[in-house]
Amino acid sequence: MFYSDDIVEEVRSRNDIVDVISEYAGLKKAGNSYKCCCPFHSEKTPSFTVSREKQMYHCFGCGAGGNVYTFIMKYENFTFPEAIEYLAKRAGITLPEQELTGEEKKKYSRRQQMYEINKSAAAYFHYLLTKTERGKLGYRYFRERGFTDETIARFGLGYSDIYRDDLYKYLKGKGFSDTLMRDAGLVDFDEKNGPHDKFWNRVIVPITDINGKIIAFGGRVLGDAKPKYLNTKETDVFNKSRNLFAMNIARHSKRHGVILCEGYMDVIAMHQAGYDNAIASLGTAFTEGQANLIKRYTKDVYLAYDSDAAGTNAAMKAISILRSLEMTQKVIDLRPHKDPDEFIKNLGVEEYDERVRNALTGRIFEIDHIVDNYDMNNPEEKTAFMKAAAGILAGISDSTERYNYIESVSGKYMLNKDELSKLVTAAGMAGSYEQEPQVVRRDRERLQSINPAEEDQKYLLTMMVNEPYLFDKLSGIVSEEDFTIGIIQDVAARVYKQYRETGAVSPASILNVYDDTEAQELVSSVFTKELGFDMTPSVLEKALTDLIIKIKTANIDSQLKSASGMNSIELARKKNAVRRLKVKL
Repeated sequence: MFYSDDIVEEVRSRNDIVDVISEYAGLKKAGNSYKCCCPFHSEKTPSFTVSREKQMYHCFGCGAGGNVYTFIMKYENFTFPEAIEYLAKRAGITLPEQELTGEEKKKYSRRQQMYEINKSAAAYFHYLLTKTERGKLGYRYFRERGFTDETIARFGLGYSDIYRDDLYKYLKGKGFSDTLMRDAGLVDFDEKNGPHDKFWNRVIVPITDINGKIIAFGGRVLGDAKPKYLNTKETDVFNKSRNLFAMNIARHSKRHGVILCEGYMDVIAMHQAGYDNAIASLGTAFTEGQANLIKRYTKDVYLAYDSDAAGTNAAMKAISILRSLEMTQKVIDLRPHKDPDEFIKNLGVEEYDERVRNALTGRIFEIDHIVDNYDMNNPEEKTAFMKAAAGILAGISDSTERYNYIESVSGKYMLNKDELSKLVTAAGMAGSYEQEPQVVRRDRERLQSINPAEEDQKYLLTMMVNEPYLFDKLSGIVSEEDFTIGIIQDVAARVYKQYRETGAVSPASILNVYDDTEAQELVSSVFTKELGFDMTPSVLEKALTDLIIKIKTANIDSQLKSASGMNSIELARKKNAVRRLKVKL
């Protein structure tokens, strides 16, 4: 649904950003703004700032920022229209119904069409499974796995037929285009064989996003075909690394933390057994994006990966990611069984509860994992094991916790506690215990990629937005044409237009123009850049003079590279004139 600029602005203005974000994070007053630890990345010192005056937020740690729409889109994984509808309902605003123009349909309905075709496909798969003779093959498979009819209905489980164009014919009959079927990852096309379903002769598991909308499918083959498991390719609405199976249910669970499994079949079995906090990654290794999604709702993660070598290695990688985001990691021992489904079927829920209560911490699991590489009866190998274990324990920053771990590990493996303690201290001093955290590394790379000219233009525009009287004072000295780089150029044009028409600047309303979170965060960084000096007139005059000279000189230098003859002479004169510029307020 497309909404007019007036509606978008009314909804935004009726949802105070401080009030909205306070419903998700513990904001505290800090001067003229509010602060808390960022809900989008891990940090100990609050760098997430919300301005009631500007109606904007910005994290000076990870760069997240924007207005109230940006926050809701990013936190709830909403599209822009969905964020408008959510906030309108919150403010008690009834949105008008209106027809979309052709261009508006292209812009706003693409994702909605994806949701609709996935919903139709899911309904058809479920119908085949539960209402047709052909679907009994799939139904028997689910029943043999122990799934009840209630579970089959709750997860919308389905079956894809043996005919390779069965879904294609159904969706075609519902009016969906070939292009949409292809882009949604449901049907493939080739010149020789024509359309053929992506999923056929498989039991089907619909995959939903955090809000319960169907975004993809997982299919397990019935027979010997390869691959055994098949997921929808990535689409406009499906990103494997940023979604988790059943997270839409788990986020409302009353159980402590979440239980992270390898596959969706394990998750379905666990939900049926009462563990509605079980989730799974989607045909890919666990990612930082998935960890951050979990962190919005809990910091406590129990790993229930398969007990084979592949599952152990996957658990090790997941532990590293969770630790880098300062989330707790515990590993459930499923032995002698391979996976949670098999464990519960054989030993029952009570025994599984006991394993959850006794889950190993991530560091103990890591040490248990490496001990098999050493002969503990060999003095040299035992020493090597102690050094390896010390490297793991040295990463614990809290001294009391570190001591308790040293005591526990030394007792479990019959090690000399004092010697292990010395090795832990040595590993810590050598800095050999911890790789650079992923969040820190990402922020460092972001800083290294900054364009100095872009930063100068951003800085000047920020100063003008913070002190709107500068638009008049700098008239004839600075214009929107001086802002020439990327999105800064577009933002400057909008800011100048807004000031000419209203005599004021409203950063939060300008953000309404940008309908995806990435663009909004880029624009937000223009409006929320910190000014590193006192804004008294004398200091401001010098800062503005220096900054404007740098910007104008850089722009002229850029023009000189492609200029020739009289143009070069004229540009050189302008450059000399710019050097003599002095701002007076």
